[in-house]
Amino acid sequence: PPSSSKDWPVQTRLAITTPPSHFLILRQGAGSFRCCFFRLLCYLDFVNIVNLIETSLREEDGQLELLEAMKSRKSIRGYKPVLVPRETIAEILEIATRAPSAYNTQPWEFHVLAGEVLDELKKALAEKFETGAEPHPDFAIPTPLVGIYRTRQVELGKSLFQLMDIGREDKEKRNEWTLKMARFWDAPNAIIIATDKEVSGPLLIFSLGAVTQSIALAALRFGLGTCIEHPPVYYPEVIRQITGIPESKKIVIGMAIGYPDWDFPANRLQSTRELVANTVAWHGV
Repeated sequence: PPSSSKDWPVQTRLAITTPPSHFLILRQGAGSFRCCFFRLLCYLDFVNIVNLIETSLREEDGQLELLEAMKSRKSIRGYKPVLVPRETIAEILEIATRAPSAYNTQPWEFHVLAGEVLDELKKALAEKFETGAEPHPDFAIPTPLVGIYRTRQVELGKSLFQLMDIGREDKEKRNEWTLKMARFWDAPNAIIIATDKEVSGPLLIFSLGAVTQSIALAALRFGLGTCIEHPPVYYPEVIRQITGIPESKKIVIGMAIGYPDWDFPANRLQSTRELVANTVAWHGV
């Protein structure tokens, strides 16, 4: 640059990058330089403010999006026959593995199924259910529910059967409902979550639950629905035979995933939740 202002040309141009690629012309003398410089500062402040607002809105949208996902997530039991792209499921799992895990153990492993492999598994599981084979999952079936927990379970079943027009004595429809559940609700994709046999204890099991919910929430961002299921893993030897999951792994849970069929009656159900006032105790608050 010139060593002093007297060496400057009468007209000095300062090019700055702006959306329309304009040039701001600064003139020497008569105070016009100061005026234009002040206008330049105002413009830059304006740009900074706009960027700040846009960043704030993006952050707010992200917060609202997460809260909406948490409030709207529900079990989807009817799916369109459209495969979910491998890249989409990979991205969902990448996001979900940010879930908290005890001591950062990350005790999860995912097996994603589709196509002929999933069709073969659905058929084999349905046959097991139809023969009445005794379930023996790697993680034991919970003991029968009692009290309010049984009440909630019954209310859920009643609501679903009413939507599906399944009568109390309609054994045929009830059986088909059970088989559909065993077939991952006929979703085009399924995820089986497994872990090492050495994994045990409530904290590590809690970690597996955290990543499972994270998958369900992340899936919503891609227009997908999910249903977390235990029945499809009632017969782990069937799953191992078809998928090749080794004996060194315990099969934890199954999950249907796909694009929801909103014409399927059961998908209209939004299950109830107990009021927070009935489940929270405040201590020193």
